[in-house]
Amino acid sequence: MTKVAIIILNWNGKDLLKTFLPSVIQNSKQAEIIIADNGSNDGSIDFISKTFPEIRIIDNKENLGFTGGYNKALKEVEAEYYIILNSDIEVSENWIKPIIDLMDEDKNIGVCQPKIRSYIDKSSFEYAGASGGFIDMLGYPFCRGRIFDSLEKDNSQYNNTRECFWASGAALFIRAELFHKFSGFDQEFFAHQEEIDLCWRLKNAGYKVMVCPESVVYHLGGGTLNKSSAFKTYLNFRNNHYLLYKNYPVKDYNKIIYIRYLLDYLAAFTFLLKGRVGEFKAVFKALEDFKANRVKFQNKRNYSNRKTNSILKRSILLEYHIFNKREFKDLPDL
Repeated sequence: MTKVAIIILNWNGKDLLKTFLPSVIQNSKQAEIIIADNGSNDGSIDFISKTFPEIRIIDNKENLGFTGGYNKALKEVEAEYYIILNSDIEVSENWIKPIIDLMDEDKNIGVCQPKIRSYIDKSSFEYAGASGGFIDMLGYPFCRGRIFDSLEKDNSQYNNTRECFWASGAALFIRAELFHKFSGFDQEFFAHQEEIDLCWRLKNAGYKVMVCPESVVYHLGGGTLNKSSAFKTYLNFRNNHYLLYKNYPVKDYNKIIYIRYLLDYLAAFTFLLKGRVGEFKAVFKALEDFKANRVKFQNKRNYSNRKTNSILKRSILLEYHIFNKREFKDLPDL
């Protein structure tokens, strides 16, 4: 069995692979590298076969989304550790060893992520993960180094290895045994926030989620869905409700859900006032579909052992917009 396998999901990302795959090959000699292709029609498979014949290809034949694509491909990969890596990531030298050493030393660590900086501005943290993911009492995700759209410069202020709430799906290290034991990503999510759901389920089972900033990668971001995409807005709002319904302690969920609905409607009308009609409609469709599909998650709700450590016990919206706290270090309780 391979100790470490890097699995990169690809969908029409030939240009991204041309740019970023060489750094992965150069700096990951100890790992098997696998491309899982989600039915690309841009010649990705031919390009990989001819340019990087040493790389294994798993052809999913169709676009199964982030969740389905990884779940299907990883059934065919035997390794002790999986590294789930975006196709738009440049990795640094010695990025694997610090995390694997950390996880080897503590078998209670289920998931870990490196520090993620921006590929465009390498002195700044990147949106999708920064130096560890967190969540507030109302379910809004943020990061150590990124709150909403405010990105901090990396001045080594978050260089300590520590427990966090979620690890970024852009560069996620996970024990393969646990990935399969917990049924991988929830395919109802399709894409976006599925890694938070998986991390929360692991935390509920007693495993740690960590960030190890000694390992550094650089993320381009927005490689598949544009940040202002109506579909991305739909997925983020719908999936966030899936996430909370599945994992939040029920008594606490019942206290916050109506506040969340109110804030989501407020967000929708904010989109409308800005002329972003597609995103306005996307929020309403997301809420409608969540309510319609909620029954699918009833059996996935675990009513015991719910973990709320590493959750900000107040609203990040208030901290950010009212109290003007733009940096993680200024937040309380974390």
